[in-house]
Amino acid sequence: MKVLKSILQFYINSSIHVGLSCFALVQITQKVFQISQQNEVGYFAFWGTVVGYNFVKYEELARAKKIKMRKQLRWITLFTFGAFIMVGYYFFKLERITQIVAVVFLGLTLLYTLPFFPNKKNARNWAGVKIYIVAFCWVGATVFLPLLNADMAFNANIGILSLQRFVLIFVLILIFEIIDLRFDNPNLRTVPQQIGMKKTKILGFSLLFLFCGLEIFNINSNFNIQFMKLKLDLDIAIAIVITLFLAFANEKRCKYYTAFWVESVPIVWWLFIYITIQ
Repeated sequence: MKVLKSILQFYINSSIHVGLSCFALVQITQKVFQISQQNEVGYFAFWGTVVGYNFVKYEELARAKKIKMRKQLRWITLFTFGAFIMVGYYFFKLERITQIVAVVFLGLTLLYTLPFFPNKKNARNWAGVKIYIVAFCWVGATVFLPLLNADMAFNANIGILSLQRFVLIFVLILIFEIIDLRFDNPNLRTVPQQIGMKKTKILGFSLLFLFCGLEIFNINSNFNIQFMKLKLDLDIAIAIVITLFLAFANEKRCKYYTAFWVESVPIVWWLFIYITIQ
């Protein structure tokens, strides 16, 4: 049992789980737009998420010397270095335009983490900004990159999917912010800190309703009615699952409530789409 617990902790703390969530959303995008499996984009997104999240989680603490290099952290550091090599490998397999956009989102990640301006905090500490930067980066990695790499022209369907994805990630982050309410610095001005837990949940429920409603307008002439109906059913199902996670979220939930279960939502969503939509 102790060994299994250690494996689970490493799996979550090394950001493998969140990396798989990002990979799953890339696969969903490719499935929706009938793009042939471009594993390079998916793998780049997976390894890039691992590196990015580990950098965000551990860089500031390491720089402030607030943590010791415990055994697991040393393994995470080694794993992250290997992930960085994989990011470079798959980066050079992407199309040029995809590489350029990927660098832009890398810049946003660095801005989010590092204090570039004298006497200024990083973007993560800019009041009320964090949730928008994170959601936008996820849209970039899971929508823009795979579509750019497939040389798809921007159209209304892509715009709707991007908005849907932004809304979905935004709501998932709201759950994290509710769970972290008692630990977050009040100066961060997260959504629950500004409007309270009850209103945050109402906002999340409203956005999930918008998420489902947008699907009605997301009509692609390449898809038959049966495909679109099945996709709408799956979107509604995943929205219901997220609604339940949001409804039962509170400050007393353990870290696995979000770090494992909530972050599993995109993976489960992808598996259902992969199994049911051919």
